[in-house]
Amino acid sequence: MSLALPLATDDLGTDWHDHGSSPSTPRMNRALVEASALGLLATSCLLLWVRLRRNAAPQSDGGYPTRERLRFELAHLRRQFARWLTTTDHREVGILYIVFGTVAGLWGGVDAMMLRTELLTPPTDIWSPETYNALFTTHGITMLIFFVLPVFFGIGNYVLPLLIGADDMAFPRVNALGFWLLPPALLLARAGLFVQIGGQLLSPVFPQETIRFFLTLREVSVGWTLYAPLSVQTANPQIDLLLIGLHLSGVATTLGAINFIVTVVYERAEGVTWANLDIFSWNMLVTSGLALFAFPLLGSAILMLLLDRNFGTTFFAVEGGGPILWQHLFWFWGHPEVYILFLPATGLLSTILPKFVGRRLFGYKFIVYSTLGLGILSFAVWAHHMFTTGIDPGIRASFMANSIVIAIPSAIKVFNWLTTMWDGDVRTTAPLILAAGSIGTFIVGGVTGVFLAVIPVDILYHGTYYVVGHFHLIVVGIIPFMMIAASYYWYPMLTGRWYDRRLAQFQSVLLIFGSTVTFTTLLIIGGLGLPRRQATYPPEYQFASQIATVGAYVIGLAALLWLYNMIASYWQGDPVRTTDPWNLKATGQFTREWQWFEERMVEKYDVTPAEPETVRPAYDPEGEPAGLLGGVGTVAQTVSRNAGMAAVGGFVGTVLMSGGLGTAILIGVLDPASFGEIAELVGLPASPLLGTLLFLIGGTVTWPLVFLAFQEYLPGRLLFETGLVFATLISTGFVVAFYTGQAGLALIGYVGFVVVAHWAYGLGLTVTFQYLRRRQRARRGWGGD
Repeated sequence: MSLALPLATDDLGTDWHDHGSSPSTPRMNRALVEASALGLLATSCLLLWVRLRRNAAPQSDGGYPTRERLRFELAHLRRQFARWLTTTDHREVGILYIVFGTVAGLWGGVDAMMLRTELLTPPTDIWSPETYNALFTTHGITMLIFFVLPVFFGIGNYVLPLLIGADDMAFPRVNALGFWLLPPALLLARAGLFVQIGGQLLSPVFPQETIRFFLTLREVSVGWTLYAPLSVQTANPQIDLLLIGLHLSGVATTLGAINFIVTVVYERAEGVTWANLDIFSWNMLVTSGLALFAFPLLGSAILMLLLDRNFGTTFFAVEGGGPILWQHLFWFWGHPEVYILFLPATGLLSTILPKFVGRRLFGYKFIVYSTLGLGILSFAVWAHHMFTTGIDPGIRASFMANSIVIAIPSAIKVFNWLTTMWDGDVRTTAPLILAAGSIGTFIVGGVTGVFLAVIPVDILYHGTYYVVGHFHLIVVGIIPFMMIAASYYWYPMLTGRWYDRRLAQFQSVLLIFGSTVTFTTLLIIGGLGLPRRQATYPPEYQFASQIATVGAYVIGLAALLWLYNMIASYWQGDPVRTTDPWNLKATGQFTREWQWFEERMVEKYDVTPAEPETVRPAYDPEGEPAGLLGGVGTVAQTVSRNAGMAAVGGFVGTVLMSGGLGTAILIGVLDPASFGEIAELVGLPASPLLGTLLFLIGGTVTWPLVFLAFQEYLPGRLLFETGLVFATLISTGFVVAFYTGQAGLALIGYVGFVVVAHWAYGLGLTVTFQYLRRRQRARRGWGGD
């Protein structure tokens, strides 16, 4: 396929106006602005590092550098460079991953700040529309591919072998190779920026034909999803370099995933079993499994796109596979990729949160099962990104159902996190603030995702900022939050120093505030219908857009404060003088990585192992809520017992309730026709008989399971008291739902009979449960209550 290569004049100052912008106002040069911002950031970090390092080291000769000292420094730098270039130590490779991911994240963050700056005003006053498109393209790719996963792989490389008692990763050299494929991949993906700058510097000296390559290569502006046919037909050689870079990063990710899987499966210490494997290692294992299946598919799709662009094949052409084929392949990778990014963050949250609330993680097994469930279901929901493409309605309906179901494992995690915090000894450290903030933003982001899983809602809001707000409340609201929380939590172990803890608390609050302001604002303006992916917008949205931009600037400031704290504390932070910096021994949560840290402190500095002043149990097996069944056995056994007891108890309660409701119907205070609305609600004919049947089924199965799940949180010293409270709560819903205009004595009779009937239901349900539980315990030889 022959592609004409137009000159990239967009950022050279010759294309100054378009629809919605003023012809008299020249736009800024994106390439030079971005390069200058990155250069200023890098120079500031380097100067800060050098200055702090120099102040931390003893100085001779009045502090002035001598020739011998300069030689020594250069020789030291050469040795360090060679060591870091050839290291295979899992901790050092982990640090390389983290530094690389941080650099990529700052680069992508600069793109985001430039995006939001353009959106301060409705017209395109600062960048051109093509530049705006290029910014959100590179922002998305840089953040999703080169920032999040490298940082999580870095954290995993450093702490996972320590958590499972392994000496190193299973394949140390492959581990290092997986990392060193990433820097060239990033440079290939973002080469357009450097080539553009080169073209602008060379254009005053050389004729255009001589440097045509530098003038035609520019940052990709087709969107981070690279949808065909635009990505096939766009005449920009940088797209080919981007695809090669993405393919290389996919190879690196696959190598890392294989290494994590083999390490967890085969390198565990003797005492580490599947039953007590830490939750972060579980999440990294599932994440690696997802990457192992998802990234090879992305690599295959990228090769097809390269062939279409350069050799005239028709994989994604209308006469071949069609443009929709690219969407299917991309999102079959893309949605598991969301969970590849999300699951390590939830693993960190489940690991860090219990340490600062003085309680062990509630529901460990169910969090593990929910992680496995998310991993499996993530491959069954990709087409919900394609509800607006006109795919078969039956297929859309199945993907809608899957997309709603996938919210259940996430909800399990949220409820377990909240229960872990309940009645805990909360310490308001920076990691705890970020963990709690993550739960809040994830709840909002997750609930809005459930709305988008519904086909009509998605069709209405698919092209609006509502999607942007939902997505970023998750990918910003929990992923960077937990990265930073992990950096604070393990900073004493990594560096042997404390960071500025007051600054860290302020930075954490600032980050949560900025994220909430920015992305809830986007949710609101998206709900009002503002289209996304456009550089211009109606003037009536300007104030809200400015609020979102200010919030984005606050996020950027919080990121810079974190970076400063990490660099400055490395040289000036107070030395850690205890082997238990977080006093984890007091609650029995002194995990393996901190045990390794204690051993190193004892061997290296002859520090006496710390002993807590007081010891309190983080978890009391006798006090753990046993539920109505006692909570013993495998998950399958527990579920089967729950279902059986729910059916029996619900049946007894429903029979008792039917007497009260039947009496209400006989005396004319309850209209039986109102039950027909239940059948109509689920798509059946509005028949009172069908509605009554569904109501009885719900009373037999659904409400007992709800009671079983929430009875621990309802007031009442005895079980039947709790049942009465539960029955009163659900009776209020019945009163509202089945009200048909009763007034006077009829209304009093209606409310009275409904409440009494539900009390009978609650008593029948709880007494039956109590009876069945006692029989269960008697068979197991447990004795009484």
